Amino acid sequence: MSSATANADFDLTQFYQVFFEEAADNLDSFEQLLIGLDVDAPAEETLHAIFRCAHSVKGGAATFGFADVAALTHAMETLLDQLRRHENQPTTAMIDTLLQAGDLLRALLARHQAGGGDAPDTTVLLHALQAHVQGGRTGAAPAPVLAAVPAPTQAPAPSAAADGAARDLEILAGPLQPLSIADDLLELFGEVGGGGALTRVDPLPDQAADMQRFRLQTTASDADLLDLCSFHLPRERIRIAPWPPQVPAPEPVAPVAAPAPATAQPEAAAPATAATATAKRAATAPTETLRVSLDKVDQLINLMGELVITQAMLAQRASRLDGQARNELMGGLSDLERTTRDLQESVMSIRMIPMGEVFNRFPRMLRELAARLGKQLELRTVGEATELDKGLIEKITDPLTHLVRNAVDHGIELPADRLRAGKPPHGTLTLSARHEGGCIVIEVSDDGRGLDRERLLAKARKNGMQLPETMTDTEVYQLIFAPGFSTAEAVTDISGRGVGMDVVRRNILRLGGSVELDSALGRGTCVRVRLPLTLAIMDGMSVGVANELYLLPLASVVESFQAPAGTIRTMAGGQRVVKVRDDWLPVVSLGDTLGATVADDPAGAAMLVLVQAEARRVALEVSQLVGQQQVVVKNLEANWRRVAGVAGATIMGDGSVALILDVAQLVRGAHEIDSSPAAGGRQPGEAARMAQADAALQP
Repeated sequence: MSSATANADFDLTQFYQVFFEEAADNLDSFEQLLIGLDVDAPAEETLHAIFRCAHSVKGGAATFGFADVAALTHAMETLLDQLRRHENQPTTAMIDTLLQAGDLLRALLARHQAGGGDAPDTTVLLHALQAHVQGGRTGAAPAPVLAAVPAPTQAPAPSAAADGAARDLEILAGPLQPLSIADDLLELFGEVGGGGALTRVDPLPDQAADMQRFRLQTTASDADLLDLCSFHLPRERIRIAPWPPQVPAPEPVAPVAAPAPATAQPEAAAPATAATATAKRAATAPTETLRVSLDKVDQLINLMGELVITQAMLAQRASRLDGQARNELMGGLSDLERTTRDLQESVMSIRMIPMGEVFNRFPRMLRELAARLGKQLELRTVGEATELDKGLIEKITDPLTHLVRNAVDHGIELPADRLRAGKPPHGTLTLSARHEGGCIVIEVSDDGRGLDRERLLAKARKNGMQLPETMTDTEVYQLIFAPGFSTAEAVTDISGRGVGMDVVRRNILRLGGSVELDSALGRGTCVRVRLPLTLAIMDGMSVGVANELYLLPLASVVESFQAPAGTIRTMAGGQRVVKVRDDWLPVVSLGDTLGATVADDPAGAAMLVLVQAEARRVALEVSQLVGQQQVVVKNLEANWRRVAGVAGATIMGDGSVALILDVAQLVRGAHEIDSSPAAGGRQPGEAARMAQADAALQP
């Protein structure tokens, strides 16, 4: 069967999904590299890496017959090839055009992936790319014609060199696969366009047996040939030399095409070629990864959750046994628990994605946002390798986008204002992520103007909010999370409608997280988001309230202790407080909150669990501490309805259902009681200050 017939009968559609996924990855890298490119001093390897991204997309598009994608990437590749050969100098306008071309490529690929639809117009961008190419041309070389790239099976017609005859070269390379090397070299040299012929010949007696020897007639420079050969082999395994005149020239086996010779001398390009070869080997090296459907991963995690429940059930039933059988069984169950936990951590890590996946979405947005606002901005990222569950990654992206846009619009000053304040003209926005106490902490901080306390209070009073003069700075800063609150002078498409920060807080609280804010006038603002690492399985503390079992997320528990009689005091407004290491904290009875009747302890002692959320702490009064255990979180809202104060549910070892309490809502509720009219209109935190005066307390 001929090669043409085999290709005609072969169904390429089975590889479409792989191509689309790889193209998306290449376009992501393409965008990140372009944004990070220094137009004044472009890094050699960065230019080569950008070119390879476009080249990879073009090759796949041509293979699958996506002519519009191949045509656009070919035009991009022409410009990028000029840049990496130093025949053209990158500019900001050029980067903008290439970024727009990347966006258009995404749209074209989405159309092909969907199987049809209206085709985006590529004419304007093609002309813009051609203009950049023409602007970088020197000499009498004509401007290139932007057209679709021919299919890989079509070889370009041979052409004569524009300013010189073809050289006769010997290429020694190896070891390589003998059946594929000729085709690979034909394709590679076709890109260089070295006019002439390529012939495979036998190695000389003094050459290694695993080396392959070719004769090539070409106008391309040694640097160009080394650059392309380095896709397949390390630089030291390739040798290019003039063809020995004493060796008879064999008949050519295949023609290849030739472009105009490179303007750079081979000696000047050689060091860059070595660096390029190293990067290309890294880019083409096989990575030990496997693409798996998300549904399969979710199913695996669900089964893992059932295993955790079953293990807890077996442990609970075994604890009721007596004698030697119980001891032997408990030993085996301990091993099972350890193995189950290790397996659970391994399974959960499959869904964990580095925060860099989120951070990488912002450079492009910030670049355009800073340009629109006339500001200079530097983005710093810390902790990109910190991992978070994929489900949380998808849900946290929008809140983080609100925070970033607000930081640039409200926080970072204009260059002239920064210079007057003694700051550098460019502002700095820092995105950081780290693990802390079983949670992930994400911070969005800037070195801008900070929050103005008096301005916030004035805006709040203008909106009709009744506020006392005794509010702390932290309490005043929390006003920006109020619905409809905004300090923007005018409503724009960037911010100013008073919905951003409210949406941020509400969405993060739904994820079981919390938001904290620190600011210093003239120095900057930091918004700190705390989130659980995953929404599927968590460590919890079991507490008993009126013969019912409830769970508190262990990440929110600070400590637990028994308060002796008389240590809990009641304020005039009815709010109870307890002193913990010189701090007076509100006391919340879980029995009263949950509507359960709790019998009084005859000894007068109270069991308290100190919990923290949103940088505030509360002491929860419970009947008993049951213990710590790993639980599988079940979404109560999806299976029934949303319940105030409840974050979810879980199945215990005996088959009963226990509710997981929403600590953040309990903390907010305790402080809202303190600021209610019945409590004298005091604000959050004032109870602690008033409690320090014993005269204001009743036994």
